[in-house]
Amino acid sequence: MDKQLKVELFDRKKAKSVAMALSSDVRLDILNLLCDRSMSVKEIANKLDIPLSTASANVIALQNSDLVMCADERGIRGSQKLCSIKYEKLQLNFRNREIVHDARTLFTSMPIGNFCDCNVYPTCGMASETEFIGRDDDVRSFYLPEKVNAQLIWFSKGYLEYRFPMTCDKNCKPVSIDFSLECCSEAPNYRFFWPSDVSVWINGTDVGTMTCPGDFGGRRGRLSPKWWPINSTQYGLLSSWLVNKEGSFINGKKASKVGIDSLKLTEKDYVSFKIGIKEDALNMGGINIFGRKFGDYEQDITMIISY
Repeated sequence: MDKQLKVELFDRKKAKSVAMALSSDVRLDILNLLCDRSMSVKEIANKLDIPLSTASANVIALQNSDLVMCADERGIRGSQKLCSIKYEKLQLNFRNREIVHDARTLFTSMPIGNFCDCNVYPTCGMASETEFIGRDDDVRSFYLPEKVNAQLIWFSKGYLEYRFPMTCDKNCKPVSIDFSLECCSEAPNYRFFWPSDVSVWINGTDVGTMTCPGDFGGRRGRLSPKWWPINSTQYGLLSSWLVNKEGSFINGKKASKVGIDSLKLTEKDYVSFKIGIKEDALNMGGINIFGRKFGDYEQDITMIISY
């Protein structure tokens, strides 16, 4: 039996079915019970203290989404439906990537406060998990030692540069590089329609610009600390810049013809990742960058190199 269910985002019917199945507390409770052992529908109803009809309807929903399998088991008093969890892992693939056989990968996670260079303009600022860092709209704050503790960074234009260690062997052949982070635009307080053109440079090469639709708030980010004002930016969108032999891709859509070879990844001991707002950007709406303890996604800036 396959222990991992793989769902491709482009398979909308399957993705929606699984998402709907996992959107119910009752169905999540049922899956939690079945992680330990197989159970009948009646046992599930008794354990969760819910009507038998409710348990049966939710089991059918899980069965239809391919998360649970059921079989009729005969007993002394007739047959009963025995339910079992079908998979141990669920993998949701956001992009239909080319599979590289026998490829090795280098994964690095970079805290957002570990930038090595910056050129930012107000409105700007930083916050750690517990407090503001420096003064709001004071560019000098970006040079404080405490910047390494940043979990949220915002600025209206300019850039931040990070240097990721390039620990692959000099003779390796990179086939793709993928950067991922959570970000959104930067507006006063927050504003859902506030487009901003966010650009990324890898080793000094412009690999593409993404238009963030807005600055998101209105509800607390899943990870945002309680001290952070509820009327301020709360969460962003998980976004990625991928470069391979076919070109550069932003969130799975081709952004430019810049290919992996033009980045010359093996010529230096580090990979430069620069993100910001160009001075001539059409939509100059700023940027918020989220760390693993702010926003909706528990991650910093990640780099994955396949070679």
